[in-house]
Amino acid sequence: MKDWNVVITVHEGKFREAFNLLEPFGQVGKSEFFNVLVMKADDIQKMMKTLLWRISEKPAILSIVARIMPVSQTFNFHKPEEFEEKAREVVKYWIPALSGKGFHVRMHRRGFKGRLSTLKEEQFLDNYLIESLEKRKASGHITFTEPDFIIDIETVAQRAGLSLWSKEDLEGYPFLKLD
Repeated sequence: MKDWNVVITVHEGKFREAFNLLEPFGQVGKSEFFNVLVMKADDIQKMMKTLLWRISEKPAILSIVARIMPVSQTFNFHKPEEFEEKAREVVKYWIPALSGKGFHVRMHRRGFKGRLSTLKEEQFLDNYLIESLEKRKASGHITFTEPDFIIDIETVAQRAGLSLWSKEDLEGYPFLKLD
């Protein structure tokens, strides 16, 4: 599936159960990576709220899926430089929300091994955001201890998805698991 907006990490041996759990929310497909599914959710907010309710009724659902990560923006890339350019274009719209806040970038990379460094890209975007805030004469700081926001980057081969999650989102949805 090329046009996904959700990346799911499945516990080993739970693919069929994960498909059954997620299919009501949209098209689910296998990726080329071990225990990773991708999905095109029809309505991400509805999916998240329904899954939250189902997990509250049946916590064992979390033994099927390790994490479910919806993304709000996606793009394809072919080179690390193209990834960085497109990622900057996405995150620049989140700069106002980060003003005066603690945050960090977290990347979960699948594929592009040896060409795209998770740590380098996290630091690249952290630095870009701090510099952008400073240019606006706004504050903001990188923190890994109780951040106000986390910017999540999911890559599956040469497609990336990004999303911005608040502390409240992370506390409210047990399947996000960013750090």
